[in-house]
Amino acid sequence: MKHIAYFTVIVASLAACSDDKKTDAEFRVEVVASMHDSIGEDLSNLVQAAKDLQTAAPTHAWSESADAAAITMMRDAWKRTRVAYEHVEGATAPIFGGLDGTMDARYDDYLAELDGQGDPDPFDGEGVTGMHGIERILYSHDIRTEVDIFESMLPGYDPARYPSTTAEAMAFKTVLVQKLIDDALSLHDQWQPAAIDLGFAFQGLVGLMNEQGEKVDFAATGEEESRYANLTMFDLRNNLDGTKQIYEVFREWIKSKPEGVAPDLQVQARFAALTTLYASIPTDAIPTVPDGWSGDEPTPAHLQTEFGKLWKAVHDDTDPDTAGSVVFEMHAIASMLGFPELPE
Repeated sequence: MKHIAYFTVIVASLAACSDDKKTDAEFRVEVVASMHDSIGEDLSNLVQAAKDLQTAAPTHAWSESADAAAITMMRDAWKRTRVAYEHVEGATAPIFGGLDGTMDARYDDYLAELDGQGDPDPFDGEGVTGMHGIERILYSHDIRTEVDIFESMLPGYDPARYPSTTAEAMAFKTVLVQKLIDDALSLHDQWQPAAIDLGFAFQGLVGLMNEQGEKVDFAATGEEESRYANLTMFDLRNNLDGTKQIYEVFREWIKSKPEGVAPDLQVQARFAALTTLYASIPTDAIPTVPDGWSGDEPTPAHLQTEFGKLWKAVHDDTDPDTAGSVVFEMHAIASMLGFPELPE
């Protein structure tokens, strides 16, 4: 009888342990709540940075010398909008694609939508808008030659410039920057648990890692994202930080699956390697691209340069067909968790 009683206690204990194991539905609820809180903080920072940029904007025609302090403050606030948005972009862009377009599209994207008509008034909050429309104005006196060459060939191109009249300065401050504030507030307010699609959010992280390779490729031709401020490394670091931050909220769920342990270890290892590599580059600009560089057929000598080493590491870690790369392993994790692939 004692043996039977002891066996009963063991079975009951095992059953209790089994009952303590979270279901996928419970993990989903927890991940949604954690993601809502984590990203909500960055979205608040995005709104505040945009408001700070507006506060610093002059109400008269800009002078590079007389308004140097204001321009510095605007640039600093703009960089904080980039930190905040690069942290959340992977999870929010697939769900709120319209806002991603108005806030984060590039000059060439806008010109393509304008069908060659261009945007002769860059301050009116129409046509070219968002963070990169503002960046193009803020850094118009510092744009690299290769960026000018690339953009000058775009149908509808107009040279970047500061506001040259009081009316243009007021439009920049109260219309163009206000549109960014309004869009950021809209994203902040819509970021509610009911709106969070975990499949889209996770696959958005995969897409964000894919963009790391694109950013490095485009840096060689002046087509990269924060091209006017020359902050490609700054964007890469913040993209990676945001991906790690959001991926972390999935990790307990991933590791609860026996088949999730190995890919999670691979992802963590590659995150660490990329973080170390990015930290080894001392500037916010990408390393100098070697003369004659070809992303299709880089030479051994080119791959030994600082840019070449960065290019190879990023491409290796974003190769969807190579086991052990971040993108390959994250695709495997997405499939394991039952997340569908995003439409092209």
